[in-house]
Amino acid sequence: MDTTPKETILPSPQPQWQTELSDVVENLAELCQLLRLDPADAPWPLDFDNSFPLRLPRSLVQRMPKSDWYSPLLLQYLPLLAEQNLVPEFSTDPVGDTSANLFSGVLHKYHGRILLLLTGRCAVHCRYCFRRHFAYNESPLDSKAIQVALRYVEENPQIKEIIFSGGDPLLVKDGHLKKIINQLNALPHVRRIRIHTRLPVVLPSRITQTLVETLQFSRAKIVIVIHSNHASELDTPVNQALQQLHRSGFQLFNQAVLLKNINDQVKDQVQLSETLFENSVLPYYLHRLDRVQGAAHFALEEREIDALYQQLQAVLPGYLVPKLVTEVAGEPHKILWQDTHFKVVT
Repeated sequence: MDTTPKETILPSPQPQWQTELSDVVENLAELCQLLRLDPADAPWPLDFDNSFPLRLPRSLVQRMPKSDWYSPLLLQYLPLLAEQNLVPEFSTDPVGDTSANLFSGVLHKYHGRILLLLTGRCAVHCRYCFRRHFAYNESPLDSKAIQVALRYVEENPQIKEIIFSGGDPLLVKDGHLKKIINQLNALPHVRRIRIHTRLPVVLPSRITQTLVETLQFSRAKIVIVIHSNHASELDTPVNQALQQLHRSGFQLFNQAVLLKNINDQVKDQVQLSETLFENSVLPYYLHRLDRVQGAAHFALEEREIDALYQQLQAVLPGYLVPKLVTEVAGEPHKILWQDTHFKVVT
């Protein structure tokens, strides 16, 4: 009889980012308590029974200033009763995702590129999200759907770029992400893989060496588009994550959403562009708010947008001025701001 002690094999520790992802605040009363905010003193009526759930990793809550109802970090995630107002011209599908949804997890809106919705999950729930009503459960990109999507790309050689979207595509684990990238790399006409992600900003621990190596593995050029709306989001851990991505050879862009009372002052936009560029990120798009039901309280009047953008162009060099755009369902591309209003640019 073998009496040799058996070696105990311990499970591998969970990566830090997954631990942070699972440790979340989902209760508004708790959020107020953590931030030392008295709901009775709130400047706006709060929604404690929000239909679009509150979700914030505690690591992000810890980065928010205490006792400040007007913090740009808080206002992007704070559920307000105003979200329940039904506003004309605002809809549950403001950018036409439903009509562009070819099959599970695949949106084809624009010539030469398609979107793969790798997951419906996000690390945070931004209150202005244009997909806050999207039926992710009806459009999962499971293994079978991935094969259908790859076959579609293979049969359409005009598709040069694949956009990973969601949800947040970097919530997909590294092994699965590498498998998808590997399959896309086998298609020679795929030149670029663009990743749209909020994680470097809201969960910078996700930018690990393993993730970097997974992305460096790609033959197709990797482009990473982050989402930051205010310079206060770009603290030391975020900047370190961005610099790590830059040093690893990835092209970094930012797209922001213009939000009332959050980043609607020229100084906010200037500081955001300057801070992004200091951390090797090029300002890319500044979106007019997508007109999704539940987010109308973030919207600015067009005259306010026009005045802001003219001032922004006057004080920043051209390469630091993001393109001011809107998206209209059915149009073949984003629409640029010109001559004080949005025009289709041909």
